[in-house]
Amino acid sequence: MKMKKFINAPENLTKELLEGFAVANGDLVHLEGNRMVVNNKLKGAGRVTIVTQGGAGHEPALSGFVGEGMVDVSVVGDIFAAPGPQACVDAIKLADQGKGVLYVVLNHAGDMLTGNLTMKQVKKEGLQVLKVVTQEDISNAPRSNAEDRRGLVGCIPAYKIAGAAAAKGLSLEEVAALTQRFADNMATLAVAVRGATHPSTGSMLADLGEDEMEVGMGQHGEGGGGRQPMKSADETAAIMLNGLLSDLSIKNGEKIMLILNGTGATTLMELFIIYRRCVELLKEKNIEIVANYVGELLTVQEQAGFQMFMARMDDELLALWNAPCNTPYFKKV
Repeated sequence: MKMKKFINAPENLTKELLEGFAVANGDLVHLEGNRMVVNNKLKGAGRVTIVTQGGAGHEPALSGFVGEGMVDVSVVGDIFAAPGPQACVDAIKLADQGKGVLYVVLNHAGDMLTGNLTMKQVKKEGLQVLKVVTQEDISNAPRSNAEDRRGLVGCIPAYKIAGAAAAKGLSLEEVAALTQRFADNMATLAVAVRGATHPSTGSMLADLGEDEMEVGMGQHGEGGGGRQPMKSADETAAIMLNGLLSDLSIKNGEKIMLILNGTGATTLMELFIIYRRCVELLKEKNIEIVANYVGELLTVQEQAGFQMFMARMDDELLALWNAPCNTPYFKKV
């Protein structure tokens, strides 16, 4: 099937989408240098600042969460591709307001290569930087081998925890420790019923049959080994919820965050039906949802499916989640 998208020259996709994003949200962000989306209130912030990186094509992630209380600089690569390390070094230098920089990287091969090279360079230059890697996809590695887990939508709530901790005036070490504690207690499982197309080339990222779904689908169409006949909303909710509860060893009486992130072509109708069943199942297990989100945070073009995210919560993390923030695609007052 021929790809149909409202684009111009494929080679200008990232440039043009960032220009449009910046003018649409000019009250909160602006563009600088080599594809950096920057918080308008960065200068003189007098606190720890947050830098992240990632490929374009997943909007609103990642740049949609730049602003007060979350990310200060997002470095954008080409479609589904990591930016280069020099751009990230430049972003860290720009972000540094004298209190140090937390650098958040999703666990994908290209992003990790850039992240590691960036850290080598900033250490050489004597910059105060700590890195947190988000790696919470339970489908492609066990928790005992978490370094092999892919980073999915969990980066977004991690930004919120980090940004709120920084806004409190905590030190870089304290901000990093809180963000790491949250990241160590989160898990995501994705499901897809239809793959996306690459907007530059038109190539299909995953090919699923009409009556199939894949539990464990990666961010860019990577298989998760969970291909199976299509299930109902309630059946799918149970499969995914039980996988996350088991991975995190969530017990009776615990408190959690639950996020359903649509990946581009799944309707809110479907997400709400699934969320409803999750609430019912968790009530049966005496597990309380104290923080939630249902909608699109990180998409994969027109991929049909969703990512279910869960994190173990406590009062400190909940207060950080509920703290004020003001970004183009996530606000709390």
